[in-house]
Amino acid sequence: MPLLKISDLKVNYGAIEAVKGISFEVPEKSIVTLIGANGAGKSTTLRTIAGLVKPVSGTIEFKGEDITAKDPALIVSRGITLVPEGRKIFPDLTVLENLKIGAYLRKDNLDDDLNWIYDLFPRLKERTWQMGGTLSGGEQQMLAVARALMSRPKLMMMDEPSLGLAPMIVRDIFDIIREINRQGITILLIEQNANMALQTADIGYVLETGRITLTGSGKDLLTNEAVKAAYLGT
Repeated sequence: MPLLKISDLKVNYGAIEAVKGISFEVPEKSIVTLIGANGAGKSTTLRTIAGLVKPVSGTIEFKGEDITAKDPALIVSRGITLVPEGRKIFPDLTVLENLKIGAYLRKDNLDDDLNWIYDLFPRLKERTWQMGGTLSGGEQQMLAVARALMSRPKLMMMDEPSLGLAPMIVRDIFDIIREINRQGITILLIEQNANMALQTADIGYVLETGRITLTGSGKDLLTNEAVKAAYLGT
């Protein structure tokens, strides 16, 4: 049984069909990527899984449980978290306060998790008491990922984690994604940098105008002529 199963999901924004009946699966402990042009329906798909957008029809199952259109807080409590596009950290709160907000549903001690986070992100440890808004773009993205990890997710969804970052920082972010996955967390990734996404992913799905048009392993899609022409600049 896959960790996440999407079946015939349809999502509208008013009269606009944003997602037109897509179906896909995310196996446990895998990295899965959705690639496609802007407006293809990628972010809408993640936001619908997270409960932020209500679908017209279709089902979303997580560990065999139907979570379609459930409350976002319940979805987080089940083990799904979203790192949103644009980071969305709290600029007027410290790094530590941002991290604690990620654990808002938890009632247990956070010390072990904070130590784990600081092992993963030594730069955040150095900036524990710094305001989020004073961090660099790369550090803010690390904070957004770290904040999501504080809910102890089984599935982490990431929307454009490399957006606006320098190439060297992008490599750091993808190294972190791989390390998080090695530690047992399943990743569902949206990424404009299709080359990096497909190099990293076990499975890739190509979305075009709200429909999945291609599926394959990351390696297979990297060598697919249509994918190369449309998304890899070759």
